[in-house]
Amino acid sequence: MAAALAVTILFCNGASLGIQSASAAPGYETRLFDKSRVHTIDILIEDWEAFLQTAPEEEYTACTLVIDGEAFSNVGLRAKGNNSRRLTEQYGLDRYSLKVEFDHYAHGSYYGLDKFSLDASFQDNSYMKSWIAYDMMSYMDVPAPLCSYVWVRVNGADWGLFLAIEEPEEAFARRNFGVDHGQLYKPDYTSLQAENADIHLRYTDERFASYDNIFRNAKFGIDDADRQRVIDALRILSTGETLERAIDVEEVLRYFTVQVFVVNLDSYLGKTGHNYFLYEQDGVLRILPWDYNLAFATYSLGMPNPINDAALYVNYPIDTPADGAIMKNRPLYHNVMKNDRYFARYHALFDQLIAGYFESGYFADFVRRTQQMIAPYVADDPTAFCSYDDFLKGAETITSFCLLRAQSVRGQLEGTVPSTIREREEGLGEWIDASGLWLPDLGEIADLKN
Repeated sequence: MAAALAVTILFCNGASLGIQSASAAPGYETRLFDKSRVHTIDILIEDWEAFLQTAPEEEYTACTLVIDGEAFSNVGLRAKGNNSRRLTEQYGLDRYSLKVEFDHYAHGSYYGLDKFSLDASFQDNSYMKSWIAYDMMSYMDVPAPLCSYVWVRVNGADWGLFLAIEEPEEAFARRNFGVDHGQLYKPDYTSLQAENADIHLRYTDERFASYDNIFRNAKFGIDDADRQRVIDALRILSTGETLERAIDVEEVLRYFTVQVFVVNLDSYLGKTGHNYFLYEQDGVLRILPWDYNLAFATYSLGMPNPINDAALYVNYPIDTPADGAIMKNRPLYHNVMKNDRYFARYHALFDQLIAGYFESGYFADFVRRTQQMIAPYVADDPTAFCSYDDFLKGAETITSFCLLRAQSVRGQLEGTVPSTIREREEGLGEWIDASGLWLPDLGEIADLKN
């Protein structure tokens, strides 16, 4: 009887305790991540100035978070980011992106959500880079973080418009893969000067230590069996054969369809090779999306000369989206695309994305509705990195870039626009004209000076 009573109590109060049924969407999905409106978050913190002064240290501080009028106490808060955090500090600004962790100090959640971030739209005058990229991933059925716009106040004072993004941790894994989910990793380097073969998902040997950039960034506790499954999958991937045993081919192809479209050079297909999550279950790997503030060809460190050449990136080749040295060291793309059947499926998925997301009018309407929703908040944003006119120009620029990019991809699929670097260098085909675009209108580091 006691056990039955305990089960009944859990059943009736599960939502408030962060427990959800396997068949139901988590409570936070329809609350904070309702995308149809701008939410409000009030940060109540004892010493905000002290928090800002120590923000570069990325240490958690306790606060009370009031989300759409509902208070949650003893929540962990810290600044986040790498270059964005460093440059924000360097230019004497304090609009940091933030991490919010409900279970940092005590067991707790927001309707099942353990962690989310508040993205400051650094180097994003449109306020929409991540918003669009994640929507495209979801459209292509790739497990992507939920996101929504929020108006942030600190101790009663307006702080600005941010994008709330679900962090890929326990709640994300449960929502996408069920309660019996697998392991989640965020591969990242300690030094760009190192070889970082593990971040590139290259098999080198059987030693666990050779994959430290993966394993030390595990989101859950792992054991040697977990490590061995990842290494086994990478070994199979390195051969280019029987890939279905090691990777979810269909989902990987869907991921790269969007990843290549948005020209994210600070990514797995860029020089750094990072900014993604790796999911493993039963020895099968998936790559999941993360970090798009430098997408849409705005990663200046990754650009060839001449930089800011919009035509180059509008017409970026979909079949060789990096130079040969990078491509051969990115087996999750290179070894998959060497298979004729998978390569044909990749093109079919691009056709699906261009026809359904862009040519149907969905994208233009999506951006128009987003701009109408957030424009009043951008106009009043006291810590914005750009002016309201800059925002309008940024929204126009990202819309034009994507629509022209869609035209180019359509041409690449049909053979009228070069789809490889070699075809481009040989002067084959015609480029889509992008002379009316100026990529820095999407936001650049120089904006911080103003």
